[in-house]
Amino acid sequence: SVTMPTRGICAHRGASDTHPENTIPALREAIRLGAQMIEFDVALSKDGKLVLMHDNTLDRTTNGSGPVGSLPLAELKKLDAGSWKGSQFKNTPIPTLDEALAIMPENIWLNVHLKGGVELAKKTTEHIAAHQRLHQAFLACGAQAAAAARLVNSKVQICNMERQANSLQYVKETIGYKSEFIQLYGGNHVDPAHTKILREERIRINFCCANEADKVHQLFKAGVEFPLVDKLASMLTVADQHKIPRLQPVYRS
Repeated sequence: SVTMPTRGICAHRGASDTHPENTIPALREAIRLGAQMIEFDVALSKDGKLVLMHDNTLDRTTNGSGPVGSLPLAELKKLDAGSWKGSQFKNTPIPTLDEALAIMPENIWLNVHLKGGVELAKKTTEHIAAHQRLHQAFLACGAQAAAAARLVNSKVQICNMERQANSLQYVKETIGYKSEFIQLYGGNHVDPAHTKILREERIRINFCCANEADKVHQLFKAGVEFPLVDKLASMLTVADQHKIPRLQPVYRS
């Protein structure tokens, strides 16, 4: 019964331009600004727990080092994932997937980018289902991970990332996989003929990535529904000009 946005701006790793990416403050800021979709990355810790992290290693966005999967959750939680972005974010922890899902409104799209394969896909699907987020969350992943996720729960939504491109071939392959979403990737333009085909198949259309107003304008005009952006505040003003309403978050009672 939840009404989901039909178009809008996707906050790439949360409000990553102003806040430390893939953290609770970045996610909360994206919600506050009215983003219609949030993208975040999920990886496995050494002890098989689900955490938000884009890179394979901890070096860039925390005060730790080495592979994300080299430390158990208890050790990951001791790291500072905020100071690299600004002193006001000092001691911001790496969040778990459960912590991220717990703060989300019911009516925002959750673009869950898997930084791993079959095991990660299965566990992530289990957690999304347990949080009753199947109506709004989708897994951005390859074909093998998608197939594994669907075996766990047939209602899980998929954004096809297999052989990701900005081409007719990628469009046709996504239709063949019966994916709910596509993420067009690369180039400065999208062919409206491609988006027309996707809309006819009821596949929602994302594009990675765009941080220039002119580019976002053109993407909307070409039929892209959710451009992924880092400069969230300014790109939301572009959506405003297309009369796309900002998200009014609806939370569970």
